[in-house]
Amino acid sequence: MQIDSQATRWSADEQRWAAWMTSAHRGDQQAYRELLGELAVTIETYLRARFGAIDALEDCVQECLLAIHKARHTYNPSRPFRPWMFTIARHRAIDVLRQSKNHRRGGEVSLFEDGSDPHELQRRLDGVKVLENLAPDHREAIALTHYAGCTTAEAAHWLGISEPALKARLRRGLLAVRKILEAEGLAI
Repeated sequence: MQIDSQATRWSADEQRWAAWMTSAHRGDQQAYRELLGELAVTIETYLRARFGAIDALEDCVQECLLAIHKARHTYNPSRPFRPWMFTIARHRAIDVLRQSKNHRRGGEVSLFEDGSDPHELQRRLDGVKVLENLAPDHREAIALTHYAGCTTAEAAHWLGISEPALKARLRRGLLAVRKILEAEGLAI
C-alpha cells in the first residue's frame, strides 16, 4: 500500500533528521552536513510541488536552509521535526518569492520559468496570509492535509493527536477560513 510506504518513509526521515539535529546541537558537524544535504533535496521537492517552476528555486532552497540554520536553536527534540522544518521553509520561501516578485515587477521577466500565470503565485501567497490568521492548531491541520498532502491519519500521527481530534481541528479551521474570506468579500 502506497500510503503505508510513504508513512514509513516519513517516519524514518523524521527519526533520522531529529537524531541528526540532536547530534548537531552537541557539535557533530558531520551529522549537520548530512541533515542539510537531505533537507536541501526535500525542500526543493516541496517548493516545486508548492509553487511550481520558479526562476529563483536554487536561491530559495539556499535561503530556506539558511533560515533553518539560524533557527536551529528553536528545534525542540520532544516535538516532530518535519512540521518545524516545513514551517520555516514555507515562510522563508514566501519571503524570497515576494522579494523576487517585487524586484521584477517593473520588468518583463516572469517568476515562472514555464510561462504560467504570475497571478497564481499571488493567489497562493494570499492563501498563506489567510492561514497565518488562524489559530496554530487549525493552521497545522490545514497545512498538513491540504498543503503537505497528508491524510488525516498521517497528520494526526505527526501532531500526536487522535484522528477525530484532527478532523475537528480541520473542520474548525476551514470554517475560520471561510469566515475570513467572506469578511473580505471573496466568494467561496
